[in-house]
Amino acid sequence: MSAPTARTSTLLVVDDNEANRDALSRRLANKGYFVRVAAGGAEAIAMVAAGRFDLVLLDVEMPGMSGFDVLTTLRTTHSRTDLPVIMVTARTDGDDIVEAFRLGANDYVTKPIDFPVAVARIATHLAHKWAVSALRESEERYALSVHGANDGLWDWNLATDEVYWSPRWKAMLGYAEDELSTSPDEWLTRVHHDDAARVESGLHAHLARGNGHYESEHRLLHRNGTFRWVLCRGAAVRNADGRATRLAGSLTDITDAKVSDALTGLPNRLMFVDLIDRALERAHRRPGYAFALVVLGLERFKDVGNSLGPMMADRLLVAVARRFQSALRVADGAGPAGDTMCTLARLSGDEFTVLLDDIADATDAVRIAGHLRSALDKPFDLDGHQVFASAAAGIAVSTEKYERAEEVLRDAATALHRAKVDRTARCELFDPGMRDRAVARLQVETDLRRAVDEHGFTVEYQPIVALSSGRLAAFEALVRWRHPVRGIVPPDQFIGVAEETGLILPIGHLALAESCRQMAEWQRTFGADAPAMISVNMSTRQFVDADLAAQVEAVLRDVNLDARNLSLEITESAFIGDADAARATVNRLRAIGVEWSIDDFGTGYSSLSHLHRLHFDTLKIDRSFVARMGIEEGGTEMVRAIIALAHSLGMEVVAEGVETEDQFVALRRLGCQYAQGFFLSRPVGVVDAERLIASQPWAVSAA
Repeated sequence: MSAPTARTSTLLVVDDNEANRDALSRRLANKGYFVRVAAGGAEAIAMVAAGRFDLVLLDVEMPGMSGFDVLTTLRTTHSRTDLPVIMVTARTDGDDIVEAFRLGANDYVTKPIDFPVAVARIATHLAHKWAVSALRESEERYALSVHGANDGLWDWNLATDEVYWSPRWKAMLGYAEDELSTSPDEWLTRVHHDDAARVESGLHAHLARGNGHYESEHRLLHRNGTFRWVLCRGAAVRNADGRATRLAGSLTDITDAKVSDALTGLPNRLMFVDLIDRALERAHRRPGYAFALVVLGLERFKDVGNSLGPMMADRLLVAVARRFQSALRVADGAGPAGDTMCTLARLSGDEFTVLLDDIADATDAVRIAGHLRSALDKPFDLDGHQVFASAAAGIAVSTEKYERAEEVLRDAATALHRAKVDRTARCELFDPGMRDRAVARLQVETDLRRAVDEHGFTVEYQPIVALSSGRLAAFEALVRWRHPVRGIVPPDQFIGVAEETGLILPIGHLALAESCRQMAEWQRTFGADAPAMISVNMSTRQFVDADLAAQVEAVLRDVNLDARNLSLEITESAFIGDADAARATVNRLRAIGVEWSIDDFGTGYSSLSHLHRLHFDTLKIDRSFVARMGIEEGGTEMVRAIIALAHSLGMEVVAEGVETEDQFVALRRLGCQYAQGFFLSRPVGVVDAERLIASQPWAVSAA
């Protein structure tokens, strides 16, 4: 028995002769068809009305209703395509055959039936039926997709240069179905001028290439004057010679995805730049019109991610965005912004921006920036974690005669950076002098990067002297930048930039490695006369680096220096963030013998609990306290109190900035163990440091 066809069809065999009927139906069933039989015309008509058949084999000569009568009735409800009918006749005269075709027959076979011929004709008519049906379904699906699809469809006849635009395509640009012509210019002349060349070259390349698909993201002008971002996809239809004859495809509106920040739902940088460009156009057209841009940068935002994880940091950004939106919301024309139109956006990371449209003057922007910063005063509750946030603000106003959106963003960002550096104002209004300073800072950063690559740093050493004996007890290592044009650059002119850019990490590692190497060499050269300790400053960025302890251990191992000969200095601000992590770093290095000094004590965020829990070995009194000794009322008593505090916590004391003999003597009388400063020596190079080791010139001062 033959296997059923891929698309099994149901046939109706109509014949009043039972033997003919049964024989034919069995043979057709063996070919894989489903076959039903009818013994007469009336039965056949009823069966067709009640069920679905794909083809009818109809005997012409039957009692009662003839095959012609049955065919006439069937054709009132079913077309030749819907229900093919093959007449089975014993007559071969032309008149009967012509009559059968006139009444709507698709074909005929003669008795006795040549079965292979009959099967071939049945297959032919069924194939035609399925082809027509598939074409109809395809056309219906296409029509439904054109009217119901979210994408706009287009079909460009390259021979006639006419394009069919679907109703959705037109609606995406704000037009009704009868409002656009069939010209391709309806598309191409609406492409944003910045995208036009790219769209045109892409089309030409696709038509010439001969394979693949055309795809382009670009902006199209909407009827309302705005630009919508679209994704255009298409493919060429080519003739036998490979020449493109048609180009058809779809258009998808992707504006929301392109212009919205995925996390907060606020406008993103792309959309915001477009809004600023429109504001600039208004400023050029309308005398007296002004706008302002406020950029707000969250402070210590990275600490949230480091302590609570990135997901919690994202939740904080969403909460801040909602807080800002509430602060800017204007009810009935009242509120912090008054009648000013405000658009909030998130540029990137932890920075938010607000475009203030049609302001009276810069004071409007300053007032709104202050209100936004105040909106963060209350803490945020993130799954039971109480998180505080604050922000600095930078403002740029259109009175600076800007031409491009990026210029406004640049100057607002410059003002924001100034606000972060100057921790007193926290909100800065841009002025041209800031741009000059920013350019100078950028040059410093560029030169610093080159200096890191070219090893443009050296280390100088300032003596730390024991007040009781006048002996050289230690050197503090101080990194210096040898600039090819400016010479030696003071630390206060580059350390801040190095901290902000992260360059302090390679610079600090260089200072650590060179200082330890030099200390090991002095020990080999001078033996017992060598200083007992080399003290190296650690920046905040170095101290919070999780790999710091491993790096220090590696340096000590590489230069063969005992850990007990190294002291690391940090300021109070370095450990006020994550005290647990700070304690782990301190304890790991103390366990191998490295000592720790707290530098500039009294000028930062002093915390007795931190001093106690972190177990520092040495406390360094800031030079500002030493300078007030014997000059200001209570100056000496303040130093006395700091020394007593340090001793009560088991720490030794180094006084910085000692510039006179009176200070030197007074500190010794107060019980301070060590001193450093210009009275003893300025920071010196290796050669001069070795002279000091050999001469020990301060012993007389200690007498």
